[in-house]
Amino acid sequence: MTNSPQRYAFLSRALLTGVCAIPLGMAQVAMAQDVPPEEFPTEGLSPEDIAQPAPDAPEPTGTGNEIIVTATKREQTLQEIPVAVSVTTVDAIERAFIRDIRDLQSLVPSLRVAQTQALYATTYTVRGFGTSGNNAGLEPSVGVFVDGVYRSRSIAQLNDFPDVQRVEVLRGPQSTLFGKNASAGVISIVTKEPQYDFGGNVEASYGNHNAVILKGYVTGAISDNTAASFAAGYNGRDGYIKDLGFAGDSNNRNRWFARGQLKIEPNSQMRVRLIADYDKIDEVCCSVINLRSAPEGAGDTPGPAGAIRAVGGQVNDATNPFSDEAYTNRPSNNLLENYGISGQIEYDLGPLRVTSISAWRQSNSKLDNDADFTSADLIGTNVNRLNVKTFTQELRLATTLDGPLNALLGGYYFNERLRNMQDIRYGADFRDYVDLLTGDQIAVLENAARVPVNTFQQAGQGLADEFHLKDEAWSLFGNVDFKLARRLTLTLGVNYTRDSKAVRSTSVATDEFSKIKLLDLLPPELAQQLAPFQFLPPFMDLPNDVETGKTRDGDWSYTARLSYEFNETLNTYVGYSTGFKASSFNLSRDSRPTAADLALLKTAELAVPNLTSGSRFAKPEEAELIELGIKGNWGIASANLTVFKQSIKNFQTNIFLGSGFFLSNAEKQSTFGVEFDGVVNPLPELSLTMAMTYLDPKYDRYTQSAFGDLSGERIVTIPQLSATWGAQWNQPLANDDRLIARVDFHYESKVQPVVGLVAFIGKQLDNSPDYAPAKSVARPFSHDVNDLNASLTYAMRNGLELTVWGRNLLNDRYITDMFDSVVQPGSISGYVNKPRTYGVSARFRF
Repeated sequence: MTNSPQRYAFLSRALLTGVCAIPLGMAQVAMAQDVPPEEFPTEGLSPEDIAQPAPDAPEPTGTGNEIIVTATKREQTLQEIPVAVSVTTVDAIERAFIRDIRDLQSLVPSLRVAQTQALYATTYTVRGFGTSGNNAGLEPSVGVFVDGVYRSRSIAQLNDFPDVQRVEVLRGPQSTLFGKNASAGVISIVTKEPQYDFGGNVEASYGNHNAVILKGYVTGAISDNTAASFAAGYNGRDGYIKDLGFAGDSNNRNRWFARGQLKIEPNSQMRVRLIADYDKIDEVCCSVINLRSAPEGAGDTPGPAGAIRAVGGQVNDATNPFSDEAYTNRPSNNLLENYGISGQIEYDLGPLRVTSISAWRQSNSKLDNDADFTSADLIGTNVNRLNVKTFTQELRLATTLDGPLNALLGGYYFNERLRNMQDIRYGADFRDYVDLLTGDQIAVLENAARVPVNTFQQAGQGLADEFHLKDEAWSLFGNVDFKLARRLTLTLGVNYTRDSKAVRSTSVATDEFSKIKLLDLLPPELAQQLAPFQFLPPFMDLPNDVETGKTRDGDWSYTARLSYEFNETLNTYVGYSTGFKASSFNLSRDSRPTAADLALLKTAELAVPNLTSGSRFAKPEEAELIELGIKGNWGIASANLTVFKQSIKNFQTNIFLGSGFFLSNAEKQSTFGVEFDGVVNPLPELSLTMAMTYLDPKYDRYTQSAFGDLSGERIVTIPQLSATWGAQWNQPLANDDRLIARVDFHYESKVQPVVGLVAFIGKQLDNSPDYAPAKSVARPFSHDVNDLNASLTYAMRNGLELTVWGRNLLNDRYITDMFDSVVQPGSISGYVNKPRTYGVSARFRF
């Protein structure tokens, strides 16, 4: 049987009709529009000619500064756009085996992605600015968009890239056009539009740690004016950390994803794009390593380390943190689920284009981890459930004129409902552990309180809290380009955003010991000894007679850029822009009223027992950027240089305290920086790339940090220099096959994992006569990054590609983050990076 074009068309229609049945049903309203006959003259055409589908719009392609981007919500080349933006193409993603946003940082020096105790605790930073993801109440300062749809939490985009076309990282505040929480930058993921020509690819990969990746993509026409695509895949791997406590492994991969798309073009003026996606992650993550052991104790009084062993528990050897061994008494299960639908409609009205993007999304996560990070049963339950539902609507009107003036006007609406439930309870070994550390003084308290022996700190006692957050925001924005002269263009933009949040919370404390006012029952010395073990006191619910639990913020953001084209190969621009991020609420179990509100609560006799002041919310962020950029494109080479000074007032900081988080504002944080990226093609077969970022970040003013006044100090967690060098050789062979070799090396200068550790404020280290400042504890764990990745591909002319690949080939290991160990005074815990991975892959394109 011959493989005729008609047969391929039939097969593609049958396949795509099946996998896209649900989205197609959604499209019927758009397809029902009548098309005036005069728009499609048929005189002289055969029925076969009339039935041909519309030609595919060419996919944005190019290399270097010829790449098409949409960073300003218009299609422009990287050379033309007066914005600092890094673009990672689909070719780079495939050749470098980029699997998710975390991997992307090895190619984009200005981007960093960090992950801590759980998958939902992922943080994105651009140019050193970014908000911790380890608190459900904090939206990121770096906005993540997928096909123009905002993802309000980092958990909403952790999975694989099934059908990506490119990833744009916009550096600096982008609030003028993107509005909602883009005060530090934007990560914009653009997927492939469905095509009328039948095609696609399938891929299978196997690597060490039994890593298996299977994914596929298919696209084609299902009617004369409708094309569809479908992508799906699986990513699985054993964990690279062996947990000797529950005799299993951790930090594994177990992920599924699927995405279906429809492109409908009822006539030459209207284009509709419908997308439905679903992904799921079910993994054991993220293992915590002991970095510094707690004191052993002396004589008959054991320290925390001795007490853990006395109740049958263990921790890993702190002198060898990269043995990839951990101890917990049960797996830390992470279950994440994301799904949603979106619809984009474009309609051309002469020189005007109307664009509407509507989306509904839901993200669910459940974490159940062993929060004491030992094989003793100290924390028996630590469950965190997060549910996020969002609806977004964007509507914009843009001109498509060839003259000296073009403008864009739009509006944006955001509605989110968030529910965060936390339940932490003591385990079976907790009371015995505390008795060893206190010399059985809890029994003395029970006697003084006239309660039965073994009433306090028993298994199952603890704290359950629930937070509900309602966030509603809208913004109006406009952008205009004036061509003042043939080569000189002025761009002005403005955005007004209004953001309203309301929080309500309920807290149920069953730890009776933590409710007791110790000084009312015990001598001061004994009360002082037992106070540190009141881990889970009751907390004040919101709203109450003093705290409304509401914020209402409004702000104007501005952009002004002047760009000049020296000639066809060299452009420059200078710009000023501002950004805005609304207030954030502390939705951790350490959410406490401010000192002023606590005083009012106590005066009104409303405060719950043992309530202390802390942080309830952080004020809005306001960003400011001054930037100078130069872009050159000489055919075989292109280069971009950016010099900038960026600052954020009231930068929202989030510090882990061992049982909860302290949310506050740094009055002003700023960075002077220089960025460079370039591509050179000295030979048709050879492509060389280099990207470098120099940052000089500091706290201009931060008077109320957990470590005292940090004003004027350099921020030690941000690398001063980040750089990536890459080379790719694409050698054609005599039989029209190709051999493609790629290598890239990513470097980051030395940083500390954290600024310091709160629990070590004023504490003595070991036998030293000096008291260690809390900021110096992290210095021994400083690290640089040396990440080497490579791949070698044999690409056959029939579409089959065979690849051998490796990431972190130097097996460069370091501590990515650290914190005060939970219920182990004097101990330090942390996280290690992923070791060397390698494997083989087969891909078939059709």
